[in-house]
Amino acid sequence: MDALEVRTMAKVSRRLIPFVIICYFVAFLDRVNLGFAALEMNKDLGFSSTVYGLGAGMFFLSYFSLETPSNLIMVRMGARLWIARIMLTWGVLSGAMAFVNGETRFYIVRFLLGAAEAGFFPGILFYLTLYFPAARRGRMVSLYMVAIPFSAVIGAPLSTLILYMDGFLGFRGWQWIFISEAVPALILSMVVLWYMTDHPSQAKWLADDERDWLVQRQESERRQREAVHNLSVLQVLANPRVLTLGVAGFGIGYAGYGIFYFLPRIVKAFGLTNMQTGLVSAIPFAVGAFGMIWYGRRSDRLMERCSHTCICFRITAIGMVAVALTPNPYIRMVALSVAAFGAFSVLPVFWAMPTAFLSGAAAAAGVAYINSIANISGFVGPFIMGFIKDKTGSFDGGLLVIAAVSLISGIATLCIHHDSELERHPALAE
Repeated sequence: MDALEVRTMAKVSRRLIPFVIICYFVAFLDRVNLGFAALEMNKDLGFSSTVYGLGAGMFFLSYFSLETPSNLIMVRMGARLWIARIMLTWGVLSGAMAFVNGETRFYIVRFLLGAAEAGFFPGILFYLTLYFPAARRGRMVSLYMVAIPFSAVIGAPLSTLILYMDGFLGFRGWQWIFISEAVPALILSMVVLWYMTDHPSQAKWLADDERDWLVQRQESERRQREAVHNLSVLQVLANPRVLTLGVAGFGIGYAGYGIFYFLPRIVKAFGLTNMQTGLVSAIPFAVGAFGMIWYGRRSDRLMERCSHTCICFRITAIGMVAVALTPNPYIRMVALSVAAFGAFSVLPVFWAMPTAFLSGAAAAAGVAYINSIANISGFVGPFIMGFIKDKTGSFDGGLLVIAAVSLISGIATLCIHHDSELERHPALAE
């Protein structure tokens, strides 16, 4: 690795990674705050667990439908304008959640919020592939996606603290959660317009030799991928490997959103106050954040993705089964932390797989399509968890379903034909 590469990648990392972490942190803060708002909102509005689960899932119904078109629009329009539009509209609708007053409005606003945010995650993921060569993507994606568990580590106590604003200016505490946590998205939508650069060739913040090296390196990798897998957008949508990755991604989403939306209520059942619930709930997410960074680097070092992904699915399943089968709150917390390690550590490894054989518009469509299939779980999972809770009075049955889905997704990952192009493609070598 020569000095020019080291200098260029260091500058790109300093410029992009902290910023996209902040943006994704704000995106996931919205998903965290719903779980904590529900501690009081469900009682105020008379929502059952089934109603809450269905409303939480409505976000993903529209998200799934619009994600791939959103990414294709971004390729044409440029990331700067499109990401700014996404953040502006989701900020407005996130704040509107404070004014829902019944089931119908809850479902409608959640559906519109999903439509507004559709394309943000795969859009940023595709954007990073423009700036980072393949050998660095596991660690870079892990740093980007560490915003997911950290949004809960910070958001959990923050959201429960905001609940204590109950009555201020006539608003309930859960309403203040939605109002206050919508503001960062609105501010960042303006910052994106000023800060982001659509393509490395336009990056004036790089020196001429750094910019030339990065453009040539990325172009070289693109030619190598297309020499083996030169797929059109339509071919990508029907590609067996892409579809199988979507099935595996479904299991990732099913476990992740089960933890996000229901962990606060599982923890509160230990007999804790709202503030104690927020602090204790942060523990599994902190474990998940550590796992993401360490595991993403380990996968990059060994240049192996499939087995790493399968191991995470097994860890998630073991943790969920242990949570469901023990009544002891201390053991349940340890098991929840184990499950969170598996559920979050898998993310950077899994999302390094599609861009190993896709590039250009095909990569944008493929990543969005895989994420669309994965996010069906965001609709199905919360509804099933809420339904089982209403029928049995316990979340344990829903946790066992998460374990079963994780195992199925692990099997799907094993079915992916990880040939030399995927696992040992020359473009992946340092």
